[in-house]
This record gives sequence, structure tokens and C-alpha cells, in this order.
Amino acid sequence: MTSSAPALATPFRLFEVRLTKRTVLSPTFVRFTFTGPELDRFADNGLDQRIKLLFPAGDGFATLMRSPDDWYTAWRGLADEERPPMRTYTIRAVRPHENEIDVDIVLHGLVGIASTWASTAPVGSPLIVCGPNADFDAFHGGVDFHPSARTARILLAGDETALPAIANILERLPTDARGCAIVEVPDAGDAAALPSHPGFDVIVAARPSGGSHGDALIPLVQEHAARLLDRAGGTATSGTAGGPAGALSELEDVDIDEGILWEVPNDESGDDVPVYAWLAGEAGVIKALRRHLVSERGIDRRSVAFMGYWRLGKNEQN
Repeated sequence: MTSSAPALATPFRLFEVRLTKRTVLSPTFVRFTFTGPELDRFADNGLDQRIKLLFPAGDGFATLMRSPDDWYTAWRGLADEERPPMRTYTIRAVRPHENEIDVDIVLHGLVGIASTWASTAPVGSPLIVCGPNADFDAFHGGVDFHPSARTARILLAGDETALPAIANILERLPTDARGCAIVEVPDAGDAAALPSHPGFDVIVAARPSGGSHGDALIPLVQEHAARLLDRAGGTATSGTAGGPAGALSELEDVDIDEGILWEVPNDESGDDVPVYAWLAGEAGVIKALRRHLVSERGIDRRSVAFMGYWRLGKNEQN
């Protein structure tokens, strides 16, 4: 009699959880604490680790949990009314010994699946989380912060959707790291949701009333990028700051209405890097910031990670 081989651990897996606590962090952010019987197997990678939350719809949860090894195929095969809506977030904290995780969510009111659920779901509400599997012993994926070991200064910049990731990065960086974190938020009080770091200037700017996304963020990044380059020994002029001029400072155009604005280089060359930039938020704003840093400031594009988390005027994506 032969026994079947054990199933191989996958990088990500589904976790059934329930909401156990809400903690108001600021005018815009609420921390949601979830518990689940298998959250001791939720890997704690920190930084900007992406996860997915699946919100209740029909009998979809039960169907997915019956197919844990191929849940995404099962999810796609569900009827629209049974398919749990899925949205991407950053895990904020993992407490495996307590079978708990935290997710910080931006509240926009009763607009969209995620914000409506976050605004109305009572304690005890069920949810499914797709997160990194602690039983998988290699790189899980979903972490896009990859500065060179020889980086002099770090620039973190984004809007409210990037704040939880920036908060995690700040908490995980060593105390001797140096740089600047800039976040544009709906309300000045949202600064309460962002931790400090002894080596970073942490700047939280409220979006002007009636203004557009990026109105506060873009000029601040332009200002502080020049200062970081100067402190790192770079030069805030095109083609000279982050490496040789030419191909490393040239950018192809990305149609953000049709394609995904997402590039996360991992420079393992061992070269000195004056400034490493991590940018995330509304795609149009991030595209403008990327162009400024690479084409105008001359930062090597291999040292700029940029992620269009969402696109103004388009529905939320998975």
C-alpha cells in the first residue's frame, strides 16, 4: 500500500477570519483586528507585504474553502452573485502566537465594496484573507521594497493608500537608515496613523480642499528629492545623480489608462546608491513623480520602485 505524497506548501493561502476589534487611528484610518484558528501560520514579512481581503457574497466563502489549493480558479468560476469581491491591502501587523492580524483601512464612507463593508460590518463578521503562508520556506512575493544594501538615502512617497505600507517600512528599517517619508492624505489628522523614525523626516500633508490628488505630494517630493541627493553626495540635475546618463535615465511612456504602472527593481549589483525611491498611490501622480526623479533628477531607474495602486476615475481592481 502506497501513501500519497503530501501537498506542497504554496506561497500564499487562504485564512478564514472574523473581525474582533476596530481601532480608530485618525479621521480617515481604522485598524481592523482579525482572528482565525490558523493565523499562527500567517508569515510575518513586514515591509509592504500585500495581501487580499475577500468580502462576503452568497455562498462563495464555503466554495473557496473547499478548494484551498486552487482557490483562484474556483473564485473565477463562481457566478457573479456568489463571487466574493476581492481587494488588495497591506498587512499592518501579524501576531501569530495570538492568532491575530491587523489591517489598516481607509474609510471613504458608503462608497465601494470595501469601504462600505469597513464602515458597516459588526464585530464577529467573517472574512477570508489571502496571505503569505509560513509553511512555504522561500520568498513569498508581494514585497516590493528592495533597496540596495549600499543605499545612502531612502525616499518613501505616496497617498493614503500607501500609508500602511510606508508605516510598516519605517518600523522595519534599522535606526541608522536615513531618508524622508512623504504622504498625502485627506486630513491633516491622519498623521496619527504614521510612526516616526529617528533617521527620517516624516511629512504628512493634507490634500488641499477641492484640490486634486498629487497637489500636495508632487511639490514636496520635488523639494525633498533634491535635498536627499545633496545629502547623499549626488547632484540634483538630470543624468548625474543616480548613475550614468542615458539609458538608465530614459523612460518609456506607460499608458496608465490601459496598462499597469508597476516596476519594482531589485538592484543586487552592490554599487553605491545615492537615493532609492519607493513610490505608490494614484497612477497618474506616481507616473509624474517617477518622471521627475528619473528624467529630471537623473536617479538611476534601477533605484526607483513605483506602483500605481489605483487609477483616478476607474473602478477598484483586485
